[in-house]
Amino acid sequence: MRFWAREKSSMSSSRKVVELFYDVVSPYSWLAFEVLCRYRNVWNIELKFKPAYLAGVMHGSGNRPPGMVPNKFHYMTTDLKRLSNYFGVHLSPPSNAFEAMFEKGTLNAMRFVTAVAEKEKEGDMLVERVSRELWKRIWSTDQDITQPASLTEAGLKAGLSANVVKEILSLSKSQPIKDKLKSVTQEALEYKVSAFNLHLCTLCLAHQKIFVVEKYNKMSLHIFPPFLQCFGFPFIVCQVNGKAKVFFGSDRFELMAYFMGEKWMGPHPNKPTAHM
Repeated sequence: MRFWAREKSSMSSSRKVVELFYDVVSPYSWLAFEVLCRYRNVWNIELKFKPAYLAGVMHGSGNRPPGMVPNKFHYMTTDLKRLSNYFGVHLSPPSNAFEAMFEKGTLNAMRFVTAVAEKEKEGDMLVERVSRELWKRIWSTDQDITQPASLTEAGLKAGLSANVVKEILSLSKSQPIKDKLKSVTQEALEYKVSAFNLHLCTLCLAHQKIFVVEKYNKMSLHIFPPFLQCFGFPFIVCQVNGKAKVFFGSDRFELMAYFMGEKWMGPHPNKPTAHM
């Protein structure tokens, strides 16, 4: 028990960095975003926002958005209502979710957020505020986030001056910002599956007799190359003293806390009666 106490104390005082890869098209990313903001001081973490482009991740990983799968989409509608109450985030899907998510998309919005991050040399307060305003527009008040006027309104509500918003809009159209968004998206895609996880996957397949034992080594390498691990958002990278673990989704906070030697107290850590 004393050893565990010393180990936990050591982990609590260690350097903990949490990177959140997100796109405002993802409501689950909004939930993760708000929870991590609430826990930033509770867990004493260095929280880094990594605005990226979810469509690029989907393409690069070969994944399909849940909105493109009818059964998943219908479940997501119900799921978001429950999660909205649980997390205390006002989620209300847009009237035409397919149009907002797939036809209009968030490329302009994420370039805008990337430009904010590039202009904000110290800290991430403005990135946090602008991202939140964009999430509110698409996932709470059913407003556009693709047009310059819409981005301007979001920027002003986030506390930016009219002149700064104008500069950021211009910057968001520049090649360096386009390249930066691509770079962060690729950064998420380049987190590899570990050899341990790869071995477990191939063992499971072998156990299910999907391939014969004598072809195990050859075929396992074919089926499971060191492919890209990130397949959607929110994608969260937790580093404790340089050792990293990755988590997907807005329902892995208890595991994250365990890895960091911290305590998960529900989605509202500052409320004494937070529900587990």
